[in-house]
Amino acid sequence: MRGSAAIGMFLLLMTALSAIAGDYEDGIRFYENKDFVRAASSFNKAAAQANAAAQSYLGYMYYNGQGVGQNYQQAMHWCAQAAAQGNAPAQYNLGLMYAKGQGVAQDYQQAIFWYLKAADQGNAIAQYSLGLIYANGEGVPRDGKQAVIWYEKAAAQGFVLAQNNLALLYDAGDSVAQDYKRARFWYEKAAAQGDAIAQYNLGLMYAKGQGVAKDYAEAHKWWSLAEANGDKSARKNRQTVEKLMTPEQVANSQRQVSAWIKARR
Repeated sequence: MRGSAAIGMFLLLMTALSAIAGDYEDGIRFYENKDFVRAASSFNKAAAQANAAAQSYLGYMYYNGQGVGQNYQQAMHWCAQAAAQGNAPAQYNLGLMYAKGQGVAQDYQQAIFWYLKAADQGNAIAQYSLGLIYANGEGVPRDGKQAVIWYEKAAAQGFVLAQNNLALLYDAGDSVAQDYKRARFWYEKAAAQGDAIAQYNLGLMYAKGQGVAKDYAEAHKWWSLAEANGDKSARKNRQTVEKLMTPEQVANSQRQVSAWIKARR
């Protein structure tokens, strides 16, 4: 069983152009055309008029140095302005900056506060981030049950890293009763989105017959997909299981892999 890495991505929310006019709309248009200097200028004008979405964009651009010099303090300033108005992406971004100590002293309690604000609005990455904090005991006692709760919320929205982490917990019986069928369910959800770790772990489940009937052909398929998605360790497993398969089974698995990849291009 392979684990997944933690994540810390700064979030940008695209808003429909029909929703807001003027400087903010200009900023969206410039941003989508990758004219970041003019986008930042337009967002700055709208942000100065307390437009929360523009403030959120401006914070994002300062964080990444798009059209402006990278400046975590300015990113923090504008995200805080937007977050105070209830902008969920800005609330998540503010939480991330507190968690990482970017533009502000590291403070997990403040990170949790802002992640919760965003998560309660259904923000999947904030829900996942809360799961990570409780799973790793960052600034709080480790609480696997809380981790599962937040992973499930994010996973239900299709957030692939939450799906994979939830599968890992069910696979290992960590903080939940070991349940290979639930593990397979969430691995399949993540694997369908191209997650190599989930594909690798699905291969293990089929090879071992955990939560599913032992099936070397299926193991071969999932390890082949994981390998195609950059998981180098899957190659050795694929080569090993090929020795237990007939040439017809190998050929059929290869056809399935090709069809799977082609369907998702």
